[in-house]
Amino acid sequence: MTIILASASKARRAILESAGVSVTVDPAAIDESAVKASLAAERLGAGEMAVQLADMKAARISARHPGLIVLGADQILECDKRAFDKPVDLAEARDQLLQLRGRRHRLYASLVALRDGRRLWQHTSQAVLTMRDFSNGFLEQYLGAIGPAALESVGAYQLEGRGAQLFARIDGDYFTILGLPLLPLLEFLRLQGELPA
Repeated sequence: MTIILASASKARRAILESAGVSVTVDPAAIDESAVKASLAAERLGAGEMAVQLADMKAARISARHPGLIVLGADQILECDKRAFDKPVDLAEARDQLLQLRGRRHRLYASLVALRDGRRLWQHTSQAVLTMRDFSNGFLEQYLGAIGPAALESVGAYQLEGRGAQLFARIDGDYFTILGLPLLPLLEFLRLQGELPA
């Protein structure tokens, strides 16, 4: 069976395909910044915000794919009770990295699975990451090397690439950091009969 991924994330798709999950991408068009601002006004924590966004994405897409599992996913980076969005340009990427430099932050990754608009499952994982106190020269070299890829993730890094050099310590599941808590998802799919047990 094919799983519908209501996310445009290349990393999430690659993780699922590498794990042998047949996936079709159908991203939900949601103004995430506006939704996050609304949820923040309701004083929701970062983990709760990630669940709400994942659920909203799956719900938008579920009606287009009757009978299939639609997976909504979201990830939120929180540092000192402030949620970070993906940077819109390299200047904002630089600013995010400077704010995170030498500090600890949390990544919350949420998944919500719906079939025919009905929630079947949800899961949220978190990881704690500590950035090292890198030099300004390193920062410029890093941004020059990755270029527009810095705009693809909150925090302007991808741990699976050069972004690993930004960190002094990481506590948590690797797949959670990439934005898709894979092992709990695979177990859910096995229980649903979507993968062999």
